[in-house]
Amino acid sequence: MADRKSDFALPTLDDLFSTQEERDDARLEKIRDIPLDLIDDFPDHPFHVRDDEDMVQLVESIKTNGVLTPAVLRQKEDGRYEVVSGHRRKRACELAGLSTLRSEIKDLTRDEAVVYMVESNFQRTTILPSEKAFAYKMRLEAMKRQGKRTDLTSSPVATKLGGGRSDVELSEQVGESKDQIRRYIRLTNLVPELLELVDEGRIKMRPAVELSYLDEDSQRDVVEQIDINDCTPSHDQTIRMRKMFESGKLTAEAVEAIMSEEKPNQRERIVLRGDRVRSLIPKNVQLKDTEDYVCKALEHYAKYLRHRSERDSR
Repeated sequence: MADRKSDFALPTLDDLFSTQEERDDARLEKIRDIPLDLIDDFPDHPFHVRDDEDMVQLVESIKTNGVLTPAVLRQKEDGRYEVVSGHRRKRACELAGLSTLRSEIKDLTRDEAVVYMVESNFQRTTILPSEKAFAYKMRLEAMKRQGKRTDLTSSPVATKLGGGRSDVELSEQVGESKDQIRRYIRLTNLVPELLELVDEGRIKMRPAVELSYLDEDSQRDVVEQIDINDCTPSHDQTIRMRKMFESGKLTAEAVEAIMSEEKPNQRERIVLRGDRVRSLIPKNVQLKDTEDYVCKALEHYAKYLRHRSERDSR
């Protein structure tokens, strides 16, 4: 990963005209134990906090040693505090039964806090595609409000851009190409069900980007067909769906036809026409109970065939 350029690297006047000892003392004055009930999470925080094995280890460490690295908070206008860096430490303190979080209070604007939050969380070893997507989007929106240009939400295909642009700067900071950053930002247009499949690795980046250009109704038609066919669309299928959508021809029936196609690497499956099956099921059986109804009907029919075979063999 490329070296990162922090927006907080420039020294202040206090830094220039004070000793290191004085600066350390000033920092310590800003480190306090803040009550957890006065601390709010960062709005629309894109990084998930998981109660996993790593969290268990962090909880045990805090119980034994306390919070070794203070969280970073900013004070809000209403007097409460907001986590900029340290959501996992805050959660671990809650699980450890503590009432306060050791924190450093920084005087940051909203946009400065966004930059700091994204930069600090990008130090994680594992980051989900959805986390990167919303983090990149938040970072660039903050840059835009600060008067910088952002052109990363247009096309998944890159164009040559001049130096000094925000996409170039972000690319250098995070070690991702401009193309890939554009693709990640497109993921923020996916419905949650599709975005979860991307995080799980069931839908790859390129097909996901194509699906991001469909409206919500069409995306949910795709989700329904993924459930019915137990398979995800290929890149070619998503390209065709996007073209049909842009020409106003992508109906639910068209999505079903495309998704029902058998791909070379797809395992053998049974496809039942929904309209034919539904016509044989009583109307009082809800759609969510259709699978159970069909399975029970097949079990009953199998018993009938077995009994008939036994009768005929007598």
